[in-house]
Amino acid sequence: MAKISPTSIKYQIIAKFSADGPFQKPDVIGALFGQTEGLLGADMELRELQKEGKIGRIEVDLHTENGKTTGEITIPTALDRTETTIIAASLETIDKIGPTDAKIQIMEISDVRGSKRDYIMERAKALLAGISNEGMDSTEMGTELRESTRVSKAVEYGPEGLAAGPNIDAEKELIVCEGRADVVNCLKYGIKNVIGMEGTRFPKTIATLGQTKELTLFVDGDRGGKLIAQNVCNNARIVYIATAPDGKEVEELTGKELLQALRKKVPAAVFLNQNSSPPVRNYSNRVSASVEDVARRELTDDDISKLRSLGGEIKGKNVLVINDDLEVVKNVSVLRLSSIDAKDAFVLMVAEATDVVVQAAEKLGSRAVAAKTFGKTIVTQVQLVSL
Repeated sequence: MAKISPTSIKYQIIAKFSADGPFQKPDVIGALFGQTEGLLGADMELRELQKEGKIGRIEVDLHTENGKTTGEITIPTALDRTETTIIAASLETIDKIGPTDAKIQIMEISDVRGSKRDYIMERAKALLAGISNEGMDSTEMGTELRESTRVSKAVEYGPEGLAAGPNIDAEKELIVCEGRADVVNCLKYGIKNVIGMEGTRFPKTIATLGQTKELTLFVDGDRGGKLIAQNVCNNARIVYIATAPDGKEVEELTGKELLQALRKKVPAAVFLNQNSSPPVRNYSNRVSASVEDVARRELTDDDISKLRSLGGEIKGKNVLVINDDLEVVKNVSVLRLSSIDAKDAFVLMVAEATDVVVQAAEKLGSRAVAAKTFGKTIVTQVQLVSL
């Protein structure tokens, strides 16, 4: 039997099934091959397409409980878009798996080449920037030299090697930015009492500095900046918060814009009150009634410490599902979050908290999302815990 090359996969069919009785994975595979045989003609037989390497290994994930079986089918294909959708539609005609009545529903047909296209575009932009070498006049050269001298004053600070201005130990007031690029831009315009968080997990150095210095948090003017502000204030003593203009990032501001934003800083408590999360979206049409019946306790400091100790179990882009006893009960892909039992989803733990993960946590009624990094996610009432 020919094997499909991972590089030739174009699309991935994801289907869900449910049945009234118990059966095994081979029964599902047999139903797929048997009940679609002769349905679409010799050129579209699943068995023949798999032999020719046009359909990859069919993955089945099933679960039997109380005499009922549910699960998910994943089929990678190297067919074109039209043929893939025809194959997907044919699966919904299957009405039996093994001896039991069953129903199959197509959930998604994803283009696996999308991530490759995104990489190509980002890499192309980087290469284009690398070959540009326009000449500068004497004025531009002088400006560039002065700016590079200022940038060269950036140092590494603390055990995490955070980017910072020179001699920040002597400063009484510090500006805390999201990352190194923000620090470099501040130094470029003469703002030296600055330190960055490097965009990774929350650095303990910032919490330590907050005990003896007056910290002003300087974040981007977007939703991600508001989420970061909430997370930092949960972990360190922040006195003031300043934001870049709406839609702008600190690293791209001019000197005038930096100073204006810092002059408009407000007390942290005022900022957090003004930007408190709106009510969670109403998912009543999509969330099962069982979610409403799940009682969630509050997270304690001991709980957060336990979650951080579990951080090493996160692998790749999978999601760890943590129950009320802080035990890992499932390790699933982001695509399978909808199959999680709401009773188990006390906390969702991931490497990066994306928009998809936060929305899933809302729908499941989870108490928190624990992550090493937080992307440009939506505003949410779900508690965010930095690992």
